[in-house]
Amino acid sequence: MVEPGEAIDKARKELTERAELPGMSLMEHLDELRRRIVHSAIYLAIGFFVCWFLRDRIVGFLQAPLNRIGKSLVFTHPMDALNLDMQAALLAGAILTSPFILFQVWMFIAPGLYQRERRFVVPFMVVAVGLFLTGASFGYFVVLPAAIKILIVDFGHNFTAMVTIEDYTSFFLSVILGLGISFELPVLIFFLSLFGIVTPKFLWNNIRYAILAIFIVAAIITPSPDPWTMCIYAVPMLLLYLLGVGVSWWVRRSRG
Repeated sequence: MVEPGEAIDKARKELTERAELPGMSLMEHLDELRRRIVHSAIYLAIGFFVCWFLRDRIVGFLQAPLNRIGKSLVFTHPMDALNLDMQAALLAGAILTSPFILFQVWMFIAPGLYQRERRFVVPFMVVAVGLFLTGASFGYFVVLPAAIKILIVDFGHNFTAMVTIEDYTSFFLSVILGLGISFELPVLIFFLSLFGIVTPKFLWNNIRYAILAIFIVAAIITPSPDPWTMCIYAVPMLLLYLLGVGVSWWVRRSRG
């Protein structure tokens, strides 16, 4: 049972923290959003031009899973090779500058946070970038080679494979970006809990619906039709959801 004095102190502390939050009009919010988008675009452009000079190595890295089974890319349009170089440089540039872009995201939402919550900026950036790179690495080193083997070597052993640049690029991005973004689930739950949209009790009570949603998403983004590959997607996402429940509990406890 909460003592009256504790309740008064807690209410006074909350009022003091709310007084710290700056008031912003709709136009000020839109202007701040424009500023953060422009800064992010500048960082992305810088990353693109840096990676453009390394595009041969980046493209070689993208093709490596296909080269391991003795296959190489073919193109059917004069622009395909150039498009591959540009997409590879853009993807690598986005990953390279992701800490700076995430910092712009944090700066946009920071005015709506209490002073004691703004200290999470460094952990937020480290965890967000780390989770994305973990998901992308999991996709590149585990899911992508397994999917290529199943689809090309196993199912396609009676045929001659001609993997075009356009098809392979979209396939590659769906795996790498799909898993990289999926691994950001704890970060999403952190912000939803921070703004009071979800609670740990709500997340735990609805875990069966979360499992269903996770397997539906896994079935959509899985490049291979077999259930084992779908489970490779779904199991890490389920573990990340459980981690998100723990994150939500921690946020609720830290906010009192």
